[in-house]
Amino acid sequence: MLAARDVDRYSRHVSLPGFGTLGQRRLRNASALVIGAGGLGAPILHYLAAAGVGSITVIDDDVVEASNLQRQVLHRDADIGRPKSKSARDALRRLDPSIAVTALHDRLSPENALDLFSRHDIVLDGADNFATRYLSNDAAELTDTPLVWGTIARFDGQVSTFWPGRGPMLRDVFPDIPDADSVPNCAEGGVLGVLCGTVGSAMATEAIKLICGIGAPLIGRLLRYDALAAEYTTLRFVVDEGRPPVTSLDEVEVACSTPIAHEDASQHTAGDELDGASFDALRNAASSDSELPLVVDVREGWERELDAIPDSVHVPLDRIQTEGWSAIMSVRGDARQIVLYCASGARSARARDQLVEGAPTDVALSSLAGGINAWRLLQV
Repeated sequence: MLAARDVDRYSRHVSLPGFGTLGQRRLRNASALVIGAGGLGAPILHYLAAAGVGSITVIDDDVVEASNLQRQVLHRDADIGRPKSKSARDALRRLDPSIAVTALHDRLSPENALDLFSRHDIVLDGADNFATRYLSNDAAELTDTPLVWGTIARFDGQVSTFWPGRGPMLRDVFPDIPDADSVPNCAEGGVLGVLCGTVGSAMATEAIKLICGIGAPLIGRLLRYDALAAEYTTLRFVVDEGRPPVTSLDEVEVACSTPIAHEDASQHTAGDELDGASFDALRNAASSDSELPLVVDVREGWERELDAIPDSVHVPLDRIQTEGWSAIMSVRGDARQIVLYCASGARSARARDQLVEGAPTDVALSSLAGGINAWRLLQV
């Protein structure tokens, strides 16, 4: 039986055909693990708590930044600098003090994934990187835990549901883990804030359907949403009978041990990457302006407005990819040392790879490891 408080609070659920008090009791007795308290995690957490899911665990190792508030609607200006998991926990408790919320200021890892998945009825993956998405898929397969999966990029979103033994999994449609920097993240490529609400709400809907046993979940279907065109399309896929089953987390452990802004050292020659300290030493060692390295910012213009390395010039990555070395010619002057930088080092490494073939042999091209984010930490 539902408590009197719950009958009043969830009366719009209880009156739904096929839902009723049984569905609401199932929600109250369910436990959900939500990976990420960011763009997707925020609406997921908000709607699961509002729907009456009785026990929610949120895991996220990040802190709230001002740039998050455009889309991560659980957090407030006063939460800037706080762990996202704890900010989210407090927001859910304000919404419904009766639900149990566990905040883990941590990253999902091969060490904790199997234990966390096995202790929850359902998992919702709102991660922003490939390694964690594949870790979630493999952990779900190993623990027989249903997984609701979603992604967002700029103006587009995707949602699917993976339930081991009931239909295909992530590796049946995308078998291999992509390179960490093969797709721009939100900081690099941008994201329409309200898109997070659309996709996150769809993910929460899937979870509620699975918990309550209603409707047709997105098993074997990938729902795609194009916000600019206002179009939904559905891609159907099936189990790949030739795919080896997941038997351990060994493969994904390698991906999880690689930094998100990964640059494969095997793709670069010696001396093509500078850490922040070496970069500062290179500039300090110059005895004249002619010996100073040319510092090239390959980020977007709006990023440069927020912060830039002093005396750097701006040549965006997309221009370098289109024009190659000629994009640098107009700003090079007599510089024989050129240091490229972006936010984290991923885009500048791609720019360096694009430029190296056409560059004169007497020019040394380097990418600033860790980008301006790592360099700024050295200036404190």
